[in-house]
Amino acid sequence: MVDSLDEGVDAAVVRAEIRRYERRARLRNVVRRVVVFAAFVIALSLLYSGYKAVGQSIDDAQRDWPVIGSVMPATNDLIMPPISAILSEFDDPPQRRNAKTLGQFIFEASLFTAREAFFGFVAGIVLGLSLAILMLRSRTIERGLMPYVVVSQTVPLVAIAPIIVIWGQTNFGWLPFTWNAWMSVSIIATYLTFFPVAVNGLKGLQSPSAESIELMDSYAASRTQTLLKLRFPASVPYLFAALKLAASASIVGAIVGEISSGVGGGIGRLILDFASRYTTGPERLYASVAGAAVLGIVVFGLISIAERYALRGRAQENPVV
Repeated sequence: MVDSLDEGVDAAVVRAEIRRYERRARLRNVVRRVVVFAAFVIALSLLYSGYKAVGQSIDDAQRDWPVIGSVMPATNDLIMPPISAILSEFDDPPQRRNAKTLGQFIFEASLFTAREAFFGFVAGIVLGLSLAILMLRSRTIERGLMPYVVVSQTVPLVAIAPIIVIWGQTNFGWLPFTWNAWMSVSIIATYLTFFPVAVNGLKGLQSPSAESIELMDSYAASRTQTLLKLRFPASVPYLFAALKLAASASIVGAIVGEISSGVGGGIGRLILDFASRYTTGPERLYASVAGAAVLGIVVFGLISIAERYALRGRAQENPVV
């Protein structure tokens, strides 16, 4: 009896130690990621400032740069505004009649773009998974459909965006809702999002071994049961690798869609407006581009956090799109 109690206590102590070790490992991993990201931002800032400092010291764009020994573009405050000026611009109102700061403008525009990207992201997941499941059904379908899926990504997005917006302006009387311009931008985001989901989703669905599939067949499992109980769980690491790419692509698609189509309210339109007034305030354009970059980093980080929790406790794989 005493031995059993001692064994139970020892097991509880071991489990507690394992949990503490895992918490410390997760904390170290988070700290390491933060340090690496901060070091990257600092290095990029130093490179920007260093290039600007050397470029401003050369009054002739055709002169060779020191050390490099070759001609490089000269710089000035208009071409490359100081980082301090870009950061201080976030607290200044870009409009005289509006007390709202540039940071608030960028935040609200980022939320608008995030909404467009979210709907495009969800639609891209649905479309990509549907194509992956369809190609999984038959090798003939895969060989016939995959080339078109790949070719679809070679068409310039800036050429497709205005067409989609024009289609969106058509009066669809059969729709149970009013089609808004931002929905067309979501379609553009879907166009970039579905590709990695379709390709990596198919790879993940095909990842179970032949022995595992034979085992499901021996249980007389249907195709749907095999898909839900074997293929989908096996494809989760592959899908998260695709989702991280798709999340970033949805932001890019939404911004490009806003710029190409002129849809207002988002950060793409903000970039377009500040680019047209670049000579009077280059810092605003740089600040809006930085806001777009932060938005992309945030959505990528959210998917990474979801991946960490979804794959917790299972062996990690290294799927590559």
